[in-house]
Amino acid sequence: MNAVSAFAVGLLFGTGLIISGMTDPSKIIGFLDIAGAWDPSLAFVMGGAVLAGFIAFRFARKRTVSFLGGAMYLPTARHIDRPLILGGLAFGVGWGLAGYCPGPAVVSLGAGQDKAVVFLVAMIAGMALYEAADRHFHARRRRRVPRELSDVAGDA
Repeated sequence: MNAVSAFAVGLLFGTGLIISGMTDPSKIIGFLDIAGAWDPSLAFVMGGAVLAGFIAFRFARKRTVSFLGGAMYLPTARHIDRPLILGGLAFGVGWGLAGYCPGPAVVSLGAGQDKAVVFLVAMIAGMALYEAADRHFHARRRRRVPRELSDVAGDA
């Protein structure tokens, strides 16, 4: 049943992206071009998404399991740190340059848009590069910190 539910939710999400214009890179770039030919229509789409998310999270915080019986994993972090800021900047630059973010790019790939293939390949390569760099950074850090200090710091 979970696979059917996941498919139905993904289909609904993808349909919403198509109807709202989020899969059209020129519409996205028009929205981001506030100094030029700005297209504010996506602000309503985003506002609706934020409102729906706000309401959904208010209900979700009161639950221990999802509607389909799965465990609830809600974010616990409450602080803004350097990785969050850098990740947001990287996301915004990529979105502005390509006119895609991950969800609409997958939907556009299904619709046969060639640019979506290039975006998704670059996105997956960037994710792999990040994972490799993160593993390398943490491996170097573990080699530098004596074992007894890493146990205290929670790096064990």
